[in-house]
Amino acid sequence: MGRGKVELKRIENKINRQVTFAKRRNGLLKKAYELSVLCDAEIALIIFSSRGKLYEFCSSSMSKTLERYHRYNYGTLEGTQPSQDSQNNYQEYLKLKTRVEVLQQSQRHMLGEDLGQLGTKDLEQLERQLDSSLRKIRSTKTQHMFDQLSVLQRKEQSLTEMNKSLRIKLEELGVAFQTSWHSGEQSVQFRQQQPAQPEGFFQHVDYNNTLSIRYDSVPPENAAPSTHDATGVVPGWML
Repeated sequence: MGRGKVELKRIENKINRQVTFAKRRNGLLKKAYELSVLCDAEIALIIFSSRGKLYEFCSSSMSKTLERYHRYNYGTLEGTQPSQDSQNNYQEYLKLKTRVEVLQQSQRHMLGEDLGQLGTKDLEQLERQLDSSLRKIRSTKTQHMFDQLSVLQRKEQSLTEMNKSLRIKLEELGVAFQTSWHSGEQSVQFRQQQPAQPEGFFQHVDYNNTLSIRYDSVPPENAAPSTHDATGVVPGWML
């Protein structure tokens, strides 16, 4: 009798599962070794058990083989990525270019250029678009004018109130000035009505530099000769 076909499914029995793992792991490692020797292939085999235990085999160096794998795998993706990005960018460029051309053509039509290639319906549609745009422009212009007018009116009101306030202050200053002026005039009049005071208790007396001394009495007989002249005036050298 031949061996029956083994159904591939998880082995529920824990012991049988561990035995089967050990046998097939050894066989896999043996086959990898044989393949590397017979075919001169660079082989790296990594196995983790259900418990997390590591089993590995490498025909040369595991780190070099993994680095080579990483460089080959991700280098291929990086090499193909620019071409895909370039293709996407080119498609986006074509879309934007077409849109710009359409907008430029529409702008020329709005300016009244290149209208020969348009039909009657296109011209009517363009006319409606221009009428609608013109109404919007006029409406916006009118709104701006009303806004500016309201701003000017507010400024006018503010200036009017400021002018009124300044006029009231000016009138108050004028009344205060007139009051002070009248009080000053009354003070001057009161001073003018008062009598003049004498300049002082002592009046100025005119005097003469010549000293005149007169003697009316008769000198005694034994008196010294008089130094007076006949007029009774003392000579100047005796003074």
